[in-house]
Amino acid sequence: MKIFSAAQIHDWDSFTIKSEPISGVGLMERAATACFKWFKKNNTTLRPIIICCGNGNNGADGLAIARLLLKAKYTVAVYLLSNNKKTIECSINLNRLTALKCSLCLIKTTNDFPSISKNTVVIDALFGTGLNRPLKGIAAQLVNYINNKSSTTISIDIPSGLSADMYLDNKAIIKATHTLSFETYKLAFLLPENTGYTGQLHVLPIGLSKKYYTNTVTLFETIDQTLISKIYKPRNAFAHKYTFGHALLYAGSKNMMGAALLCTKACLRAGSGLATVRVSPGCEAIIQTALPEAITISANTHIKNWIKKSAIAIGPGIENTTKNNQLLKMILSDWDRPLVVDATALSLLTPLIRMLPLRKIHPAILTPHTGEFEKIFGKTTTDFERLQLVTEKATTLNCYIILKGHYTLIACPDGMHYFNTTGNAGMATAGSGDVLTGILTGLLAQGYSEKEACLLGVYLHGFAGDIAAENLSQEAMIAGDIINYLGEAFKKINQYKS
Repeated sequence: MKIFSAAQIHDWDSFTIKSEPISGVGLMERAATACFKWFKKNNTTLRPIIICCGNGNNGADGLAIARLLLKAKYTVAVYLLSNNKKTIECSINLNRLTALKCSLCLIKTTNDFPSISKNTVVIDALFGTGLNRPLKGIAAQLVNYINNKSSTTISIDIPSGLSADMYLDNKAIIKATHTLSFETYKLAFLLPENTGYTGQLHVLPIGLSKKYYTNTVTLFETIDQTLISKIYKPRNAFAHKYTFGHALLYAGSKNMMGAALLCTKACLRAGSGLATVRVSPGCEAIIQTALPEAITISANTHIKNWIKKSAIAIGPGIENTTKNNQLLKMILSDWDRPLVVDATALSLLTPLIRMLPLRKIHPAILTPHTGEFEKIFGKTTTDFERLQLVTEKATTLNCYIILKGHYTLIACPDGMHYFNTTGNAGMATAGSGDVLTGILTGLLAQGYSEKEACLLGVYLHGFAGDIAAENLSQEAMIAGDIINYLGEAFKKINQYKS
């Protein structure tokens, strides 16, 4: 699913209005109807409703929703910020609403704020995606008042006070219980710092132009079933183990063999034909006993173990030593095929960063969490600033950066960004990152491109985690459970093809 900027969303509306054709008010009626249907389905107890509206098109949406709710016999009170500068659509919908003799109050001062009981549902239709500055004055006071008083707040399109695609140093943002967004996610919804504002996200279709969606270029997308169905490759019945590649994993050390085991098992479960893991001397038996399908070699053997290998991963569970630093340097300079750099290897990467752009054919895949990213590239103060930095580094260093988190971000060398929509908080457990590295390496070994492996890998990782959580609970999950449910995830992804 594409993620459009606020300007593109405005253009999308305009394009739809001109090309159908449909009036702006007519398009607004579609949005209001979609929200009304969602509300009717999810608020069956007929709780009293307060709708707080601004004077722009978001407020117009709120006024149209109020009219539909009134006709359906809901108890509705509308509070409208006092302002003479209303959009045409807002004025039209206000006139339509007043014809129904609705309870309508103008907010001029704090004395005009609504009385909100625990049983009341507040619908936030104050400000939409066009907001480009922090709220102030009576609007900011109203937002803070709603946050303090309301137990159930439903924002229309976007929580008021939140910018769709830029950072605003805004102290007044609605903390929604639910956000009813139209057609696609907003970029702001996918950034960690805004988690407390959006609540549960619901994307509602309202019939915006498919032609505009298809033809408009954006640098941001979410990973969805449609995209994954194009990437996933079912197996050829006449294939053999060498068809699916041979992965080499530099992983594990004396006290961290669990990382090596998780990474190697995930690599094989992701479909690699063979997997060799290079371990510290004396640790071979751990792999051979726990995972007899894997091959082991000792770190005492010749350092260039990658002859006839298809992909390399380095980092999970290795020690931060001079020897491993030299190993990483040698891999970066001499290995020209698919490469994943994770965990300890990310710590070793800092003095070797200049070597990444030299990998022209097979850009390296880096898999940091936020802390690791900041250790390598420097601290940032906001998620939007971090997004700019990860974009800069992925393009200038010619690498893929998988920034792990709730909506894991993949920043590509070509400037594209993809947010993953699978996964859950149960995956915030030791070893989950080692599993992801194994999955990525297994996919690369089979011949998936770096971009394909990143997209399918993070989706598959999160999908298996979701299935595990459904069966075991988020609290009881451990990293090995993600591996155990990879098979179920693959079966479901295979169904996307049908």
